[in-house]
Amino acid sequence: MNTRIVARVLSYHKSQRYMIQRTLQSAWNDLVKERPDLSLEIVEVREVAEILKYTPVFAFASLMINEKLVCIGRCPRRDEVVTWLRAAIGELRESQEDLFAQKG
Repeated sequence: MNTRIVARVLSYHKSQRYMIQRTLQSAWNDLVKERPDLSLEIVEVREVAEILKYTPVFAFASLMINEKLVCIGRCPRRDEVVTWLRAAIGELRESQEDLFAQKG
């Protein structure tokens, strides 16, 4: 089962987006070792109007994983990102299992 996670990095400051992306990538590298069927898409959200669609905080970076706002106004720690990614993987797995159960 191929599992795709979409992470949105929300910030109009390039340095903040970069820091969060590096943290995401570091956390992701560990998860891929355990589950090579995983894929990660990182989307940068740079425009203030677009950022405000997801969070009222635009002066500092925020992070969304699979359309869920998980971190607001700061750069998260690596261990936090691992926890959020694991939770997103679990939620995807559950929704895929529910979908198969409904068909079967």
